[in-house]
Parts: sequence; structure tokens; C-alpha cells
Amino acid sequence: MGALQSLNIYFLRYKWRLIIGFFIVIAARAFAVFNVDIVGDIVNDVELYIKSQDTDLGALKNSMVIKLGLLLGATLLSGFFTFLMRQMIIVVSRFIEADLKDDIYAQYQRLSLGFYKNNRTGDLMNRISEDVSKVRMYVGPAIMYLLQALVLFAVVIPYMVKMAPSLALYTLIPLPVLSIAIYKLSRTIHVRSTIVQEYLSKLTTYTQESFSGISVIKAYTLEANTYQEFAQLSDDSKEKNLHLVKAQAFFFPLMIGLIGTSNLIVILVGGQQYINGTITDLGTLVEFIMYVNMLTWPVATVGWVTSIIKAAEASQIRINEFLKITPEIKNTVTSTSNVLGNIAFKNVSFTYKDTGIEALQNITFEVKSGETLAIIGPTGSGKSTILELIGRLYDISDGVIQIDNTSITEVHLDNLRSEIGYVPQDAFLFSDTIRENIKFGNTTASDEDIITFAKAAAVHNNIASFKEGYGTILGERGITLSGGQKQRVSIARALIGTPKILLLDDCLSAVDTETEEKILNNLEHFTKGTTTILVSHRISSAKNATKILIIENGKISQQGTHNQLIETKGYYRDLYLKQLDEKEM
Repeated sequence: MGALQSLNIYFLRYKWRLIIGFFIVIAARAFAVFNVDIVGDIVNDVELYIKSQDTDLGALKNSMVIKLGLLLGATLLSGFFTFLMRQMIIVVSRFIEADLKDDIYAQYQRLSLGFYKNNRTGDLMNRISEDVSKVRMYVGPAIMYLLQALVLFAVVIPYMVKMAPSLALYTLIPLPVLSIAIYKLSRTIHVRSTIVQEYLSKLTTYTQESFSGISVIKAYTLEANTYQEFAQLSDDSKEKNLHLVKAQAFFFPLMIGLIGTSNLIVILVGGQQYINGTITDLGTLVEFIMYVNMLTWPVATVGWVTSIIKAAEASQIRINEFLKITPEIKNTVTSTSNVLGNIAFKNVSFTYKDTGIEALQNITFEVKSGETLAIIGPTGSGKSTILELIGRLYDISDGVIQIDNTSITEVHLDNLRSEIGYVPQDAFLFSDTIRENIKFGNTTASDEDIITFAKAAAVHNNIASFKEGYGTILGERGITLSGGQKQRVSIARALIGTPKILLLDDCLSAVDTETEEKILNNLEHFTKGTTTILVSHRISSAKNATKILIIENGKISQQGTHNQLIETKGYYRDLYLKQLDEKEM
């Protein structure tokens, strides 16, 4: 139960609803017990009338009408309070479920990129969905049924013992057996349900990867192979589901069987006691039968609730593992200030913790506000890492990064990132309209702004040619668009926020040189006063930059302007001559 103590903060948040719900449980069960007492009195009145012919029939009818009226009223009130009980306790569980999901999602957003490299997306999704659902079963149904059981046990059992002690003892014997049996069965169902969920995750993951890579599957004519693998997974999942269903099939028959056993004991033992005169009225037997049926479900829920609590505790442990992770990237200041765009790296080194790869070694450079810096180098040399460090997606291992002559760790994180426009190498678009994808960079942008910046990214004509234009719904990860179109929509999204710092990570690799030239010319107009850092493999993208850095093996091997570098032997000159030859061919 230790892990579940972390939910106390949520219980306190809705304490008044839960307290009111507790008293409503008492009221609902009290009226239910009152119903049984009335039924017993009615049976006793009829029995007395049958035994004694001197009883006034009119008086009996009047008494029956009154008691039936009381029975109807108590039944309606019991039903009404049961409704209120669910509204209070079950609704609170939904509130807590929503709050817990919000907290988990907020924590996910606070965690650094390194966290996502070490955890699978499917597992993250499972913790915010399946695990939270199991916790909700604890904070809602489990607590509600446990309260009902406690109230009924506290009221009904003493009353049964008072009415007929020996009969109560015989009648209650099957109920602990039922609770233990339900508990063991629930554990079995829980284990098998977990296996079913695992296979469901496997099926979901496999189908998701198949759909995402459908072009590769078709290109290599692997449809038959993937179908066979899916069919095998599906068959395995079916077998596990059948295994689960077989266990679930015992639940209600077991409960009904033990209810019948208790009722049979009441009839046999109680009937014998009635004949012997130990029990003096027939209403007692009727009340006992009703009490047995009333207690059976709460007794069964004791085992069921125990299983729910164990499952919820296991899920909460998994949730707490993430909630208790301290984000690596933290805000160290509370005050905000305007970002002007001056960037300086001073002997910066960085090593990825998950792989141990030293991506950067003693990197030093400076870019002033409004200048353009191009970074060129072979694959894996650390170019993209520089951009990620500017956005403080990671904290450096050594050295200092300054923004406007202030250490980047002393700049408010939200303030820094809100002034950065970032176009990643692998353009990511959401499954929404093109309009909303561009507007993602500035949620208050008008349609005119969207069109203006789409034109700046040289993608307006492509969008206008679509049937729905800017209202075109994109597929998953923007699959509806070509690679070049996705890159250009991402550029429009970055530009529309009018950032002080623009980071372009090889985002023109999928466009032709003519379109590239057009976009670069537009950038000069739209990014005046903006610090631009452009990572590229093309000389044509870098040649007009204020300064060019050559990064090799995590170190700066060359730096200067285009004209300076083509006159100097090294990586830049070699790349320039190679691309020049390719262009002439």
C-alpha cells in the first residue's frame, strides 16, 4: 500500500465529496436494511392472520398498505442515495484519473530528450492509460464497494446474530469461503489479464510499425511474411484471451453457487429451528434469506477489491517511477527578460549520457544578434547537437554557453525557447490540417499570416493545389506530404513565430537547388534582426552566411567566410569542389 499513499494528495483535493459520499453510503444501506425489516414484518402479519382467525382483516389491510407504502418509499430512497453515492465516489475517481493523467503528461513534458531515448513510446502510453485506469478502479469502485461492505457488515451481521445466533452462524459460514475463492480467482484473472495486455501491446506495436513502414514492406514484397507474423501474434493473443475468459467464466457461477448454498442452509437449518420453535416467526427466515443475498456481493467484493488494490499498487509503482524522476533540465531563475539573440560557446564539451559518446570537444564561437552562422561537417560530427544545446534540450558537460552575455542556465527556460524557431532535420507534422500545423508556431496567427509565411517557405503553391488547401488533413507524421513539402511547412511554422533565434537543421536537404535558393532569399527578408544558425551539407546553403564553422569529430576544424574557406585546404574546399563538379555534370 506504500505506493498508493502518493494518491493522498488527490483524496485531500476532493475530501468533502468523499466525506459526503461516505454518509450517503450509510444512508443508502440503512434504507436497504429497513426494507428487509419491513418485509419481515409483513410476512409476520400474514402469518399471524393465518394462525389466528380473530385478527381483524380490515386492520391487517390497513397495516399492509402502510407498510407497503413504507417499503416503496424506502426502496426509492435507497435507490436515490445509491445514485448519489455513485455520483460522489465514482465521479471523484474520474476527477482523480484526469488529474493523474494531467500530472503524468506534464511530467513527460518536463523530462529531457535523454529520457525519451531510454524509454519506449508504447510503455509511456501504457502508463498514462492502462496504469492510470487500474488506479482509478482503486480510487472509485474499490473504495465504494469496500465502504458498502463495511457498513453492511457493521449493521446486518450484529442484527442477524441478535435475531437468531445459531442460524446466523450457519448462514455466514459460506461467505468467507466465497470471499477467499473470489480473491484467488481474481488474482488468476489479474495475472491472465496482464498477459492479455502484453499481447495487445505487441499487436498494437506490430501493426503500428507495419502501417508506418508500409512503403518499405511493399517495396520488398514482404506482405506475405508480415501477414504470417501478424497472424501468429493474433493467434497467440486469441489463446491468451480464451485462457482469461475461462477463468472469468467461474466468477458468477461461483458466486451464485455459494449464494444458493447459504439460502439452502437458511431454509434447512432455519426451517428445522422454526419447526422446533427455536425461531418463533416465519418473517425471520425471510429476512435471513434477504440478508444473505444482500451480503453476498459485498463479501465477494472483498476478494475482488483486494485484487484491484494489488493491481492498482503495481500500476502506481510504475507511475511513481516516472513522477519521481527529477528533470535534468531545470529553471534556475524565476525572472524573465527579453532574448536579443547573442550566442556564445566557450570551450563547450558535451557527452551523451546514454551512449557515452563525446559529441563535442572544446567548441568556441560567437554569433551576434542578426548574424547568420552556417555549420558544415560530415555526418555524426556534432552539428545537430549544437542546435539542441542552444535550445537547452540538454545541459553541457563542460564549458559555458551564453545567451546575451548570460549563462544559458541563468536564462528562464520558457523565455528562451519561446524565442527560438527550430526546424529539425526530420520534419515532424501533426495529424491535423496544414493550417493548424503552421499555426503551431504562433497560435494567434491570422490566415493572412499563415499564407505569407507559407509563401516565404515556398510551399504556398503546393498547398493551394490541394483540394482542401490549407484545410487539408495530414496523415500521421505528415505522411500526406512529400519530404520537401514537410520541410517547407516546418520552416513556415518556425518563421510565423518571428523568433529571435532561428535554428535550421539541414532542413533544405529534400528540396531542389532552385527552391532552396528561393527560400534562402526569402529568409534574408523575413529574418532581419534574427540570429540564424543553419546546419547543412550543401555549400549553396552556407555560402552567404556571416560565418561558417566546419565541425569534424566534435571539434572545429575550420571557420571563416565562404571566400576565406574556399581558398584554404580542408573539408570545406574539398566539399565545394566536389559539389561544383556534380553541378556541372
